[in-house]
This record gives sequence, C-alpha cells and structure tokens, in this order.
Amino acid sequence: MSEQTVGRSEGSLRRALSALRHDPLALTGSAVLVLLVVVGVAGSWLAPYGVNDVDVDRMLQPPSGAHPFGTDELGRDVLSRVMVAARVSLQVGLVSVGIALVVGVTLGLFAGYYRGWLDNVLMRCMDVLFAFPVLLLAVAIVAVLGPGLLTAMIAIGVVYTPIFARVTRAGVLSVREQVFVRAAVSIGASDLRIMRRHVLPNIAAPLIVQTSLSLAFAILSEAALSFLGLGVQPPAPAWGRMLFDGRGFVTDAWWLGVFPGAAIFLTVLAFNLVGDALRDVLDPRQLTVNEARRSTG
Repeated sequence: MSEQTVGRSEGSLRRALSALRHDPLALTGSAVLVLLVVVGVAGSWLAPYGVNDVDVDRMLQPPSGAHPFGTDELGRDVLSRVMVAARVSLQVGLVSVGIALVVGVTLGLFAGYYRGWLDNVLMRCMDVLFAFPVLLLAVAIVAVLGPGLLTAMIAIGVVYTPIFARVTRAGVLSVREQVFVRAAVSIGASDLRIMRRHVLPNIAAPLIVQTSLSLAFAILSEAALSFLGLGVQPPAPAWGRMLFDGRGFVTDAWWLGVFPGAAIFLTVLAFNLVGDALRDVLDPRQLTVNEARRSTG
C-alpha cells in the first residue's frame, strides 16, 4: 500500500473519530453499546440471582427493590435473565455478521475484480438469496439444520452474506479503475496483493458502516428466531424467547415482555445511531456537505 493511501486512511479515521465525538446521538449510542458489552461479558457475575433459580413463592411478582424487573411465572428474576441474555445477543450478532463479512467480502472482491463469467455466476447466486425475505430464509435454514444457537448464527450469517457481497463488489468496480491500481498491475504485482494492499483499504469505509448496521439487524433476527422457538433453547435465557414466554401474561404481568423488548429496542437503536453516524462521517460526499455547512455557518 502506498504512503499516500495510508495517509488518506489515517486522515479519514481521525476525521471520523473527531466527528463522532461531537455527535450527541453517536455518543449516546456508543455509551449504550459499551454498557451492553460490559453486561454481556460480565452478566453472569453482575446478575443478582441465578438465571434459573426457581422460587414459586415469588412467581409473577411486579418490579420491586428485591427484583427491579419483577419475576416470571417460575419465580425467576427477570433482570438477571435479561442481563445474561445480552451475551447471547452479542455472540449471535458478532459471529453471524463475521461470517457474512468474511464470505461476502471474499465473493464481492473476486466478482468485482475479475468480472466476466465469475462475476455473473457469483452475483446471480447472491440474487437468488436476495429473492427470499430475510426471516423466511433464516427460518428455512434453521428448519433444515435444526434449532439452536449455532444454527441460528449460521442462518443469519448466510442471510446477510449477499449484502456484504454487493457492497464490496460496488466498491471494487470503482477502485479497480483508479491510477494506483493500474500502476500496481503495470509493475507486475499479483492480483491477491493488489486486492489486499490497494483495493480492500479503499473500500473499508462502506464495509465498516454496513457491519455496524448489520449487527443491529442480526440481533433483531436472532430475537425473531428465538421468539419462534428456533433460536436459543430453554432454559437458557434469550430476549426473543422471553418475549414469547411473556406473551400470555400481557395483562397480568406486563414486565415479562416490556423489559426484554426494551433491551432489544435499545440495542438495535444504539447500533443504528452509531451506524448512521459512521455513514455520515465516512462517506466522502457527506463529509464535503458537512464541511461546507460548517464553513458557511
């Protein structure tokens, strides 16, 4: 990679971080995500009760000092289960999006760089996956592989692979015609070296934005699968499964659905806030607009 490319990447990163520090919505979303990570990593130690500690004498107790989120139909502490379930959501989001990122970027990189028949074959396969609704395709994959955490992560990863493949391909088609890529070709650099050292660093910005946004939808998809009984299996806690269990107590025990639903809502909102902020600061066109507004303001 040339020194100019490194300088541009570092300069863009510094501008992005500086802009994020001055964006209150991005800071709020980042704070929620940091809290989520802390709870997800240390939830088992921070939880005031065991997630499967049954206490029939305290079942369906409303929120109180002893149980801030109340108890469920078995007397289990809802707060403890919500906290421990955060780890599941983070795990599913990171692993599934990681699968989609690696596979999608690889396919999009080769399709955009080599074009021709390889591009047609790979992109038509991605179009086939795009033809199915996201949740329907995930349900079909889990139904074939069997319900569980691992299969849910694989299914969500497969569902979001076409998105990363298309984003990568679009960026490669633009970058491959740049002067520095042609110069690398003229001096005999291998295709893999060109893609790794010159193409990928210059399409990183849209991939970073897409990753942050996909994490939100991956967590939402996991909650939907768990709600349908195809994700995390009981007695392990999961936000979607807790919503399913609380659907029959809407009028008698509202807290069973409100607090897991609020956890899903805040997590998805936080990822979207950070993703939107990253898109605004990493998109060169948006950067130009923001700089123009600051100069005229």
